[in-house]
Parts: sequence; C-alpha cells; structure tokens
Amino acid sequence: MPSSCDRRRRVLIVTGEASGDLLGANLVTAARALDAAVEFYAVGGDKMAAAGCEIVVPSSELAVMGLVEVVRSLPRIWRVYRRLTGLLRGADRPDLVILIDSPDFNLRLARVARNCAVPVLYYVSPQVWAWRRGRVRTIAARVDKLAALFPFEPQYYAGLPIDVRYVGHPLLDEVARCRPAHKCRRQLQLEDSYPRIALFPGSRSNEIKYCFDTIVASAARLSARYPAAVFVVAVAAHVDEELLRQKLAAAGVRARLVREDIYTVAAACDAAICVSGTITLQVALVQTPMVIIYKAAALTYAIGKRLVQVCHFGLPNIVAGRRVVRELLQDEASAAAVSAEVGRILDDDAYRAELVAGLAEVKELMGSPGCSRRVAQMALELMAADTEENS
Repeated sequence: MPSSCDRRRRVLIVTGEASGDLLGANLVTAARALDAAVEFYAVGGDKMAAAGCEIVVPSSELAVMGLVEVVRSLPRIWRVYRRLTGLLRGADRPDLVILIDSPDFNLRLARVARNCAVPVLYYVSPQVWAWRRGRVRTIAARVDKLAALFPFEPQYYAGLPIDVRYVGHPLLDEVARCRPAHKCRRQLQLEDSYPRIALFPGSRSNEIKYCFDTIVASAARLSARYPAAVFVVAVAAHVDEELLRQKLAAAGVRARLVREDIYTVAAACDAAICVSGTITLQVALVQTPMVIIYKAAALTYAIGKRLVQVCHFGLPNIVAGRRVVRELLQDEASAAAVSAEVGRILDDDAYRAELVAGLAEVKELMGSPGCSRRVAQMALELMAADTEENS
C-alpha cells in the first residue's frame, strides 16, 4: 500500500451517535498512520474532531433512536441528508464514503453514493441477525466493502456480491489502554468508598427521557439499602449534565457526575446499571457486573417487539449466545427489579463470580485487538482499487 499519492484523497465519514464517534476517531488515527495524505471530514463528534477530522455536521443531529422519536426529528434529519447528498453530488465529491452504523439513514446515503460512483465502506454491519434479514441484499447492492464486528455476521452475506470481513471489535483496542481498577478508583477518589455503583444513562436524548428516571429511582432504593453507597454517573458528550443533576437531587441521590471515559468509571466501580447499547460491551470488557435496562415510547416498543428476532437484547448476551447478565426491558425495568439485581451483585459472592466469569468469556469471544487498523486497510484498498479503475 503506497504511503502517499499525487492528490490528497478525501474521505467522508458519517456517524450518528457517541459510540460511532469513538469508532470514527480510532479509524481516522489508524488510517493516518498508514497513509498521512488522506483527509477526513465527517458527521461526527468531539472525538473525531480531536483526531483531526473536519466536522461538517455534528453527529448529535442524527442521534435519535426509536420509531416515534425518529418521526418527530424528521425535519432535522432531512436537512442533514440534503447537506450530505449535496456533498456527494458536488464537483469536489469524496474519494470514499465510510458509513458507521445508523443503517436507516446510512443505507439511503449509500444508494446516493453508489449512483454518484463514490465507493462505500460500511463499518459495523446492520443487525440483520436481529431483524429485517432481507436487508442483506440491499446492503450488497449499495456497499462495496463491509467491516463486521462479530464473527457470526459474514455468514449472512454468503453468496452476495459484497466483500464482508470480520475485523474484530474496536473496543478491544480501547480497553487495552484502561488502567488497573485501583488506579481508576484513585483517579475518581473512590478508594475509601463502598459500594461504588456506576450509572450509565446513554447518550441519546430518548434514552435520557425514557430510562434515566428509572435509573435514578433505582439509585434511590440502593442508597436507602446501602447508606455508604457512592454513585458515579458517566455523562456522555452532548448530554445535559444539569438535567441529570436536577433529577438526582430531586430523588435525594448523592452522585458524582463525571465526563471520564467509560472504562475508567466501570473499572472503578463494583456494579453498574447500563442502558442497552455499545456501552454494555465496554463495561463487559473490564468485567464489571451489570444489569442492562431499556425503555422506549410505548408505540416504538410495541412495533419493535413484533419485528426483532433475537432471544437477547443486551450485546454481551448476544455475543455469548446466552444470558450472562440480566436484561430488563420496558415494564420489567422497574426500580424495584433493577435495584434488587444490583443488590444481588453486591451481596452474593458466588453470583458475582459467575457474572465476572461470563464477562471474561464475552471478552474472549470478541477476538483480538487491531480492528481499527484492519478497517483502515480496507478503506485504503478500496480507494486504491477505485483509482486504478478510473485511471
């Protein structure tokens, strides 16, 4: 692979949430280590900006999940879509588009890119194993290369005209930099506290809207049961910290709100309450026992329940193919149930050991580090092939 080219190649990256911002930042860093001549601009967040990527639209503009919530946000999403299609159709179009997750938005954008003869690399396979399995044909028709994070995903694309590669999970690169638990506790000044309970409310506005009150009520119950408990809330970028602080104060929960990375917070704590999503894998990788919750608008849940075809909704359990940690969805996610599960984690040593062993299994199943570099190589290969084809 050449390290430079006559013209600086430009790559457009599109991501719609905090976890995608992290993936994009690591990808940009890895790609520049392979070829410093590549320029990146993106729909992204603070981490991608820090990696040297020009942010043309903040990823918070697309950070919406749930059918009802998407409908309410359609005008804003449409404006972003028009902006990006204008870039793809313009004279200074990118040499490559890298689409990270967010399939409902990104697959539409992939169709425009294909029509404009811009190669497409899709990073994070849409969850075709969970629902709408027929999308594999749509993906194959619009995407040139697909980077799959889980080893069971490439089989769903067998026989289709698309290059799908299992690249491992990028979180393995991140967690390798996490310091030992005692150093994380020292950093957060938690050395003399017990129990230490992490609260991970998510990064999307609807996660805060539908899940955080349950998290707060659970913390209030745990505070009554464990008067010395210390709660640490990991506040994601673009989340209104003051809103979280007010809700905690109203419930009488004393908590420390921090902007530290997820691994530091998880490693420093004895148990965690997590909103379902990528964050659950991050907590799993430091083997902190957790309970996973999720709530959505009633209509979103009713429709999703009919469409989704998986036995588990928590990513650690999906990776393991069995229940490793407890999942509480919608009405099951009551403050009583959540706090009871955390109490069991803290009080039942055998149960805690079982959870830690299960999370170690999840980490092993996720593969080896080096994902970001492997995806960067796919991107450079795709641009090189496109250059040869058009020369």
